[in-house]
Amino acid sequence: MSNFCTNVARQLKHLMSVISLLGFIYLSSLIRRELSGSDFSAIERYGLFISSVFYLMQFAVIFSFPYAVFNFLGVVFLNVFTPQPKLVKPPIMCPFLCFRVVTRGIYPNLVKANVRHNMEVCEKVGLHYFIIEVVTDMPVQAEASNRVREVVVPVSYKTRNDTLFKARALQYALEPEVNILGPSDWIIHLDEETLLTEESVVGIVNFVDSGRHHFGQGVITYGRGVVNWVTTLADSIRVGVDYGCYRFTLGVLHKPIFSWKGSFIVANAQAEMEVSFDHGPEASIAEDCYFSCVAFSKHYSFGFIQGEMLEKSTFTVMDFVLQRCRWMHGIYLTMLSRHIPLRYKVGPVLLTVSNILMPVNLLLLPLGIVWPLPMSQALIFVYSFVMGTVLYLYMLGTFLTFSGQLKYSRTKFCLLLAATPLCAMASCVLENISSILVFWLQQKPLHSFHIVKKEIHRIKEHSVVQTL
Repeated sequence: MSNFCTNVARQLKHLMSVISLLGFIYLSSLIRRELSGSDFSAIERYGLFISSVFYLMQFAVIFSFPYAVFNFLGVVFLNVFTPQPKLVKPPIMCPFLCFRVVTRGIYPNLVKANVRHNMEVCEKVGLHYFIIEVVTDMPVQAEASNRVREVVVPVSYKTRNDTLFKARALQYALEPEVNILGPSDWIIHLDEETLLTEESVVGIVNFVDSGRHHFGQGVITYGRGVVNWVTTLADSIRVGVDYGCYRFTLGVLHKPIFSWKGSFIVANAQAEMEVSFDHGPEASIAEDCYFSCVAFSKHYSFGFIQGEMLEKSTFTVMDFVLQRCRWMHGIYLTMLSRHIPLRYKVGPVLLTVSNILMPVNLLLLPLGIVWPLPMSQALIFVYSFVMGTVLYLYMLGTFLTFSGQLKYSRTKFCLLLAATPLCAMASCVLENISSILVFWLQQKPLHSFHIVKKEIHRIKEHSVVQTL
């Protein structure tokens, strides 16, 4: 009876989630219709040139529509209110797992503290065959044991294709003289700030035991140990996208149509070695995106993993902007790559075009107030669908991140939800700044990898940029 009531409650939550999503889309359509001018001749009022420019600007939103559709499908057809995963088989039956942390070595205390935490989580779940491997450019002096292995990437190491940055370190760990894993072992990729949870480890064990897919990924939330509330709530959309687009494309279609994240990656060791991270400088800015496209082109299967891992959002607004600059630049380079057939990088193409046209979409709102322009019903629907879905993803991400945390009272939780639209607006402005810097002003360092600040007490180190 208890399980029945719990399942009914989850279904009701899911129903309310879908109704809320549709409500956000409907509200967006009301606002869009209000801003659209009544029936009049735009050419007569503004002239042929101005009218043509305005109408072309309206079509910019079309490139964001497919991404919104996949997020919509994930939220509507897959219940985001899932129960905590339970072990299907005893952990002793699980294949060997390597939790691989890649770091520059700039924050050794952070790395060592997180290794200890993740070790405790793995032992609490009951894992028997696992190791935590720290792959670093500079020694961090991780506590040596049969469960912890530190791999220092030599300064002299060069890959065959001159791959750089994180991808270079990842490739070094796969070299025959360094690699200790067999073909049937599994690698779990973590960033240096990523914290495991019992639920994520259980989800990983179940995913690996199933043996149905070569690669998998789960959800990362950013609401534990908040440093900057603006960037944390701005990152709520990343949680929403995990439950929306990624859960649908990876969990239902089993293809990384819109790429995936660089952390909480679970990979079969043999499959990862066959795909490789050694794809040259163009694949070194967003190595996760490039890797997923190559694996997609080789017809590997992808899945979605239950459970959540924990990370912190960027500590400063500047780091938030530079982080987005790197992502946009890396996806752009992936799109331009001649080594990946177009049909396997349609997602990065759409994301790049959307990022380029982001400032155009932002301008539509103030321009529509000053110079109203009649808009077709089809464009009103597309614009409303995209805007409503995106705003709801922010709200959903905040809800799923903070609803289960007991330290937040109902009042504070409601305040966080109320503040999310404001932070979404701030995020929109900051991402537009990133778009302008990367694509319009071309102020991006052409061969750089921005590393955000990750330790609170090191106030003098705001960020580090490794440059050629």
